Amino acid sequence: MNLPNVHSHHRPANDAVRFAHVAIVGKYQAIGSRSALDEIAHFLHDQGCDVALEKETALNTGLSQYQPLSIEQIGKQCDLALVVGGDGTMLGVARQLAKFRVPVIGINQGRLGFMTDVRFEDFPSTLAGMLRGKYEEDPRTLMQASVWRDGGSIFDTLAMNDVVVNRASAGMIELRIDVGGRFVAIQRADGLIIATPTGSTAYALSAGGPLLHPAIDGWVMAPIAPHTLSNRPIVLPCAQEIVIEIMGGREISANFDMQTFTSLIHGDQIKVTRSQHQLRLLHPTGWSHFDTLRNKLHWNEGAIGSQH
Repeated sequence: MNLPNVHSHHRPANDAVRFAHVAIVGKYQAIGSRSALDEIAHFLHDQGCDVALEKETALNTGLSQYQPLSIEQIGKQCDLALVVGGDGTMLGVARQLAKFRVPVIGINQGRLGFMTDVRFEDFPSTLAGMLRGKYEEDPRTLMQASVWRDGGSIFDTLAMNDVVVNRASAGMIELRIDVGGRFVAIQRADGLIIATPTGSTAYALSAGGPLLHPAIDGWVMAPIAPHTLSNRPIVLPCAQEIVIEIMGGREISANFDMQTFTSLIHGDQIKVTRSQHQLRLLHPTGWSHFDTLRNKLHWNEGAIGSQH
C-alpha cells in the first residue's frame, strides 16, 4: 500500500500534530503484523511524531530501530498509544493504560472490532486527522473486582468487559447477590455475568443481556442458564458495590475479561465496584456507536432503504 505523500513542512503552523510521542502496541503473533507495524511506525515518523514500540512487540517483530518501552513506561512517557490488533489485544492493553490516562486508538488488522474501529487500510487518512485533533473521545468505565476469603482480599484486578462466575463441573451453583448493601436474591444458575457497557456486547449478550450504550452509567447483571426463568438480566447502577457470595456448587471460578481467573470455594465473595480509572478511547470524527453495532451485529441486512 502506498502511503499518501504528506509534506508536513508545507502544512500551516496551526496544523501541528497534537501527540508528539506515540507508542505502538501490536498483536505480534498475527501474520503480516511486522510489516503492518513497520508501516504504521514509518507513517507516524513522517507525520513528525517520536515513535516507541511496546517492548514485547519490538522483541517479537525485530523492529529494533524504535525505542522499546514497557506498558508502564508508555503510560508515563507517551501522549498516545496505538493498539494494532483486535478487541482482545485492546482489552489487555486498556486495563493497564487506563490509570495513566493515556488516550488509545484501536487499529484492526482483521475483522472490525467494537473498540478497534480504525481499519488498517484506512489508517493513513484517518490517523492524519486524528493526530491533529480530529477525533471524538469515548471514555469507558472499568470495574475494580476483588475476591475475599475469611475477611481478607486474596485477589484484585481491573476488568473492562466483565466479571464472570461459573462452574467447570456439572450441577448448578448457588450465589447470594447484594447490591449497595441490600440483599437482592439467591440465584441458582450455571453462572453469573457482571458486564460494563463495553462488555455488554461480549459474553453477556449471548446470555440474553441487553446492549448498553457506553454513555450509560451502569452494569448488566445477567445469569447464565438460570434455574428460574423469571430470573432475568438487570441493569444496575455502577455507583453501588455488587457482592456475589458463593453459597453452593463445585469447581467454581471467577474470570475477569476472560483473561485472568481464580478458583473459588464456598463462602468466598466477589466484590465489584466502579474503578476510579477510565479508558480514554479515541475514534475518528463522525464515529457513532450505532454504526459499530450495525456493522458488527449485521443489523439492516437485506432491509429496504438500508444505508451502507
